[in-house]
Formats: sequence, C-alpha cells, structure tokens
Amino acid sequence: MSAHTDTAHAGHGDPHHDDHHDDEGAHGTLKSYVIGFVLSVILTAIPFWLVMGKVIDSSVTTAMVVMGFAAVQIVVHMVYFLHLNARSEGGWNMLALIFTIVVVVIMLAGSIWVMFHLDANMMPGLHDMKNMP
Repeated sequence: MSAHTDTAHAGHGDPHHDDHHDDEGAHGTLKSYVIGFVLSVILTAIPFWLVMGKVIDSSVTTAMVVMGFAAVQIVVHMVYFLHLNARSEGGWNMLALIFTIVVVVIMLAGSIWVMFHLDANMMPGLHDMKNMP
C-alpha cells in the first residue's frame, strides 16, 4: 500500500516538481515583459510626437507612418505579452494568426473598395453641387 501511495502522488509534494513541463518558455520573464513594455511605450510615443508636432507635412504620409508603427506594436504585443511564436502549440497559434490576418486584410480591402465605388458611382450629384452658384 505504501508503494502505491508513493507512486500515485509522486511529485505533488515535491517543491521542485514543475506542473508546466510541457510548455517550456511559454511564460515570460520579467526581462521580456520590461522589454515589451519599453518597446510599446516607444512605439506609442513616436507616432504621438509625429502627429502632435506636425513633423510630416502630408497627413496621408503621417497616417501611413502611424499605421506602420501600429503594425509593429501589434507584433511586439503578440511576441512579448501573448507569447505567440512559431513553436507555441506546435505552430497552430501562428497558423491561426496568419489566417486571422488574411481575413482582416480581405475585409478591410473589400470594405474600402466598396465604399470608394459607392462614393464614385452612387452620388454624382454631390460632386456637381460644388460647382453650383
């Protein structure tokens, strides 16, 4: 009976036993969280400075630069805070992420395309009203 008890509960009372041995590296260290936080602050402060300081004259260029910083910040959050990489969950997390990105790009591009063509084709009278006295 004592042999059964010892093997049935082996490791549960052991302070060196790690219940999370299957997901090594899944949890971040303090260093990785600090790096992620510092990068997030920098990737927020630079676009804020670009917009508030009117550093770039063109608003379209400024918007593109801010969206570029936003995309980089999304990657920083996924890597440092959500711990997504090609190794986690046998690569399924990365596959789900790629699928989500493809769906979002298709939805955004399709929405912009539809709105542009609705504006150009459905409301010709509004554009002509600018030239009226």
